[in-house]
Amino acid sequence: MNKAFTKRELTFQNVVLLGTGGLSAENRRSGFVPVFLDTERAEVHPSCYANGQIASIHILDGLPEHLILANEASGAVSQVKRSVVPGFLRKGQFYTREEAANVVQSELACNPIPVG
Repeated sequence: MNKAFTKRELTFQNVVLLGTGGLSAENRRSGFVPVFLDTERAEVHPSCYANGQIASIHILDGLPEHLILANEASGAVSQVKRSVVPGFLRKGQFYTREEAANVVQSELACNPIPVG
């Protein structure tokens, strides 16, 4: 059993979720902010760059040290604990990337964007 969530998995999720509303660029207008949920401690951490600046997309580099398992030679975080789940915060509620995608799709179905 894999004990880590990896940067590679995060990138794969981006490919799978492209066009669904499960990516930051696709759901930002709906009020979603990229975060990570540590399911072991029930803590939500904002997505941040290594310098602590808030990121507009999912970045592993700003997660707390207790969640980090491995770094690349460059220092970038490559693996975090399996308990870390990427998702979004909206109005104080955590959504997985899939749940956010469902909300965005539902909102679009109810409020179609006018063409032209």
